[in-house]
Amino acid sequence: MVSAPSGSAPGPDADLAVVLVHPEIPGNTGNVIRLTANTGTALHLVEPLGFRMADRDLRRAGLDYHEFATVRVHRDFAACRSALDAPHPRRWLALTTGGGPSVYDTRFERGDVLVFGCESAGLPEDVLAAFGADARLRIPMRPRMRSINLSNAVAVTVYEAWRQLGFAGAG
Repeated sequence: MVSAPSGSAPGPDADLAVVLVHPEIPGNTGNVIRLTANTGTALHLVEPLGFRMADRDLRRAGLDYHEFATVRVHRDFAACRSALDAPHPRRWLALTTGGGPSVYDTRFERGDVLVFGCESAGLPEDVLAAFGADARLRIPMRPRMRSINLSNAVAVTVYEAWRQLGFAGAG
């Protein structure tokens, strides 16, 4: 199992967090809202967004889950990182098709922050540069396949992390 380097341990109540950097498609973000509500995972969105938070497609995809989800919007990646690392630094993991270790070879920890890029371009180079090779994860795919849908990638990763953490909080 690969365990990426971590800073100080997050507080005892810190759970997983998902960060979507510049998401473009409201339906995907709506699906992620529903997923994070169901898994007790906080969702952080980094502007610019390709939609308004009141977008009907976003609301339809996340229908009935907005009140159960924790969603915060940040003006940029630095502001998001600062907010999530206060008061204790957390371990940050980037999901990228050019990543190293598979999500299935990674030992997830409480407090991990899982960072995903936008649908059309993935993570911006300046954001990706903030992650060492061992903190860049990939989802296994067949050769010559470009990527999977953003909300599917979040689901695969969050459920693997949550499984490893014993489905903490599940009923």
